[in-house]
Amino acid sequence: MSALGFLVLLAASTPIEVQGHRGARAVRPENTLAAFDYALEVGVDTLELDLAVTKDRHVVVAHDPHLTAERCLGPDAKRLGAPIAIASLTLEQLKTYDCGSLKNPRFPRQSLAPAQIPTLDEVFTHVKKSKHPAAKTVQFNIETKIFPAHPDLTPTPERFAELVVKIVRRHKLVARTIVQSFDHRTLVAVKKLESKLRIAMLQPDGLPPLVPIARALGAEIVSPHHEWIRKQDVDQLHRIGVRVVPWTANDEAAWARLLELGVDGIITDDPAALIAYLKAKGLR
Repeated sequence: MSALGFLVLLAASTPIEVQGHRGARAVRPENTLAAFDYALEVGVDTLELDLAVTKDRHVVVAHDPHLTAERCLGPDAKRLGAPIAIASLTLEQLKTYDCGSLKNPRFPRQSLAPAQIPTLDEVFTHVKKSKHPAAKTVQFNIETKIFPAHPDLTPTPERFAELVVKIVRRHKLVARTIVQSFDHRTLVAVKKLESKLRIAMLQPDGLPPLVPIARALGAEIVSPHHEWIRKQDVDQLHRIGVRVVPWTANDEAAWARLLELGVDGIITDDPAALIAYLKAKGLR
């Protein structure tokens, strides 16, 4: 049997999970309701998004700890000067900034429209109200953006975890939510508060021994950089029951390599293209 034939048989029982990175950053401004809506429309399995916390302790969906001139316009509709820490703004103040009208130069296909940074509550509510079929089952992979060297930019890991778990429980989405982070302190705190929440340990460029770290954390998922993961890492993690979902692969060469490695899912900026690719290979 050819390698492709084997993958087709494998996919019939274990389809590759498609995660829309920051919604669908390739075609919509990242972490906006428009990006999440597009991802639902094309049929993602999981919405991947990032979390920050405002001065008045609202959990909001943003990748960077600062509003920057590259991503946002000020209340006066002009580009920002110096970066503004989200932690220095109340939610009411944050909502006066437009973070949907500036195109990311890395993604020329982005369709733009004025957009406020949403709260995690708003994202959950938006998905619940969505008419797209994927909204009924979509999972949420939410990342706590926390910076040990800059504790002024976020709550403590324990407080961050408390805020997140409270919102997930209120929306009754524990079974559909994963919490991921590069800072493993928040993952430990999340598990202590809600053992049924799955946790994903993110790994940057370069890989330490992943199995002992995953075991120590009780992680159900490991998400390494897609260029660094190796077949032996995938096999070792699978042997202890840990799923492997690399980030952030955006082209067919990268997707083909990851399929050969036997990963469980792929985080991508262009979920529509990945879904089309998998369908063409008979893997979805």
